[in-house]
Amino acid sequence: MLNLKKFLKYRDTRPEFDEIKEAGRVGLPCIVIDGEKIIFDVKEILTLL
Repeated sequence: MLNLKKFLKYRDTRPEFDEIKEAGRVGLPCIVIDGEKIIFDVKEILTLL
């Protein structure tokens, strides 16, 4: 539950999610790095794993 709450805080307050919310999407998959950088591109996310 803690991770969901953290995600929702980012989604509801960060401008990176504005376009996603306007399109009626959730914003997943995404990864947040150091609380600063948010990546939505699945291919870029996979390179980090």
